[in-house]
Amino acid sequence: MRLTKLWQNRSPGDRHLSTYFCFAAVRLLLVFVPQLGYVHPDEFFQSVEVMTGDHFRLEHTRTWEFNNSLPVRSIVLPFALLRIPWSFYEFIAECLKVWWQLELLGTYTYVVFPRLIYTLISFSNDYCLYRICRLYGLRFEIRLLAMGSSWILLVFGTRTFSNSLEMAMCSWLLCLVSECMLRTNTVVYKKEFLEEKYDKAESISERVRIWKLKNSLPAHNLQHLMAMSTICVAGVFNRPTFLLFGAPMVFFWLLRGMGTRSITFRDFNLRIALFCLCALPALVLFIFCDSLYYQHLTLGELHMMHLSIDNFVFTPWNFIKANLDSAQTASHGVHPCYVHLMVNMPMLFNVLALASLGAFAQLLLRFFRAEYQVLPRFQSIVSLMSGAIFVPLFFLSLINHQEPRFLLPVTFPLILLHAPKLITGFSAKYPFQKDHPLLRLFYDKLLSSKASGPYLLKIWYVSNVALTLFFGFIHQAGVYPLAADMSHVIATKPAAMHVHLITSHIYSLPLHLINIPSSRVLHFNRQTHQRYRRPRDFYMYEYGGLPLESLLQKVKLISGSCEVKQSGPSRRRYKLYLAIPASLSEELHEALVHSNATSYLNFELLKVFYPHLSTEAFPRLQGRHPCDVDAPHWSYDDLRGRCAAEQLPAFSFAYLNKQFSSVVHQLGLALYEIDVTRNKPRYVTLAHSGCSTTKGYSLPFVQFLICLALCIAAAQAGFIAAPVTTYAAAPAYAAAYTAPVATYAAAAPAISTYAAAAPAYSTYAAAAPAYSTYAAAAPAYTASVYGAPAYTAPVATYAAPVTTYSAPAIVSPFLKKK
Repeated sequence: MRLTKLWQNRSPGDRHLSTYFCFAAVRLLLVFVPQLGYVHPDEFFQSVEVMTGDHFRLEHTRTWEFNNSLPVRSIVLPFALLRIPWSFYEFIAECLKVWWQLELLGTYTYVVFPRLIYTLISFSNDYCLYRICRLYGLRFEIRLLAMGSSWILLVFGTRTFSNSLEMAMCSWLLCLVSECMLRTNTVVYKKEFLEEKYDKAESISERVRIWKLKNSLPAHNLQHLMAMSTICVAGVFNRPTFLLFGAPMVFFWLLRGMGTRSITFRDFNLRIALFCLCALPALVLFIFCDSLYYQHLTLGELHMMHLSIDNFVFTPWNFIKANLDSAQTASHGVHPCYVHLMVNMPMLFNVLALASLGAFAQLLLRFFRAEYQVLPRFQSIVSLMSGAIFVPLFFLSLINHQEPRFLLPVTFPLILLHAPKLITGFSAKYPFQKDHPLLRLFYDKLLSSKASGPYLLKIWYVSNVALTLFFGFIHQAGVYPLAADMSHVIATKPAAMHVHLITSHIYSLPLHLINIPSSRVLHFNRQTHQRYRRPRDFYMYEYGGLPLESLLQKVKLISGSCEVKQSGPSRRRYKLYLAIPASLSEELHEALVHSNATSYLNFELLKVFYPHLSTEAFPRLQGRHPCDVDAPHWSYDDLRGRCAAEQLPAFSFAYLNKQFSSVVHQLGLALYEIDVTRNKPRYVTLAHSGCSTTKGYSLPFVQFLICLALCIAAAQAGFIAAPVTTYAAAPAYAAAYTAPVATYAAAAPAISTYAAAAPAYSTYAAAAPAYSTYAAAAPAYTASVYGAPAYTAPVATYAAPVTTYSAPAIVSPFLKKK
């Protein structure tokens, strides 16, 4: 009872702090759930895909950023944060596998373990915020609450983005600069105060005492110099945009104490020189490691000292050169210059973005009105944080490619300055110099504590929770389950089977999550102590936002190539899968019908991974949609399984329920298995003595009877001694031997049907082994299997002299139509 009263009577600061700890626990929990949402491909392909693939010798994708000829990504930080921890984890996993038969390496591990490392790093933002608040006597409870409940920390902070590292390094740099500024201001103030006292002292003993006090003041001029220079070098090699974020911070560190009697330009220049010298060790380390990794520098060249400037790689310069190319940046997307200010800032920080933009506009207004007395002092914490927000925002807005994650380092200074407004409102007092009725109304209705204070924190909570759910669990959320499912398919398939996966309208699938041993490196067999190379058995085709008609053409080509290999000497079996958003199921069915592909391609829905939302394929809110994602029943042409949402009934619960069901069923990632329809039993029409009769013999049995009759007829006519060896010569051969055929037909009326066809079909009997398989017909089949202009023309020429056999047996089964 007593504890309950204490809990209910706790102060607002304690309530905010306890709520922060709840959000901190949620941040850790979201790592192990894990979050299925896929924010951006750079989450994997800028670090985890390469490091995990290299370490465990798995199939992985090396993007253009890791190209050995012109690399733009430094390998030092990913290696230190992922490769080294993977070594310790692998050792523990091997021990547990030997002792307790526990398998700790798999798709789940490859996702969770790197995220756990980056999440622990994200808590350094919280610590730096707490430290600055304690140094400057600020309220840390509400600031920590705003930091912990922000979707930036809950989503981006728990992902393996280079921007997350950039945010952590900016937070550390701001913390060190703030501490240096505070110490410098304190020491300079005390030093000048003691100097004044020293000048006014009358006795020698008093002057000696003051002199000793002045000499006992702590050093401040070069505080945290080595740490700051190392952070700056690491930040630039992690992302060269760190120059834009770190420049105002370093400038404030260089400028601290200027304008006083004890700090002069000599100190300013000395700080610059020593800062550059302290950055050299980290700079050399990063360049050396990158040069070794990208094989521009080898140990042999290092031993022989055969070195030149070409042996060293400076990845930040390569990054800048690549991004100065307008065509290169345009390939990633071109945005107007106002996107960061008008779109990305409100999306990341919602109400705090409005508060920061309003406060900065007020500072600019006062500056241009020459109201300098109400402006914050230049060497203050407010000026430092404002510069850390708006200087990089201005320069990043000049770049034509703008993404929200580029502004993550702005989170720390923005929350430090404006988080208290979540409980006090936009402005606790009237902010304008003139008391105008309209300005007073604007303040009373929107800016005042009474008007905005009760709602800002609630809006903050709702918006951040909604964005966490969307980007953490809905946006492209089917990619991870798809990778886990493909991993199971690879693990359970026969050894000689190949798996082909086609994806469209989804983000790139990280190959290391499928857990396939690499086919490009040598593996070691611990039982035989031999090295071997594993053959490649998984192929992935990513077609982005390709239209479905073009996608079907790709499917036809891939399936045709697989069929050729399966029918060839190697008899290579395969499985072909297609993964697209469920919202495209209807369009896929329509494209299949229009291309007449349903006669030889069978799409079977295996799974639908919920939830999944691709911004490239938004669900349609009205119209005919699949209620049961397998709405297009591929073997029928009816409309079974579809919502009749295109009707326009009066609004009712049933109508709204159908619409809601339609939208929900589209929020998934559909996985289809594609089969090619092969030879099936069919009826063949035979003509005899001018009358056609239909007999229910299956095609193989009829072909066997025809071949047997052809052999007997050819042997009796004496044609086996001079067989026709080529398929192209068959029409000429039939024309040359018309008379003998007629004579033989008169002599043997009982077999006139097949005897008349003997000259022509003996050629077919000879050519049947070659043309009955796709291996021999591979060149013609590959080029014309879907349109079949090259394969049907000989059949028409060949059937003209033979009128008694009307069913060409060599037509590809893929050309049949139902």
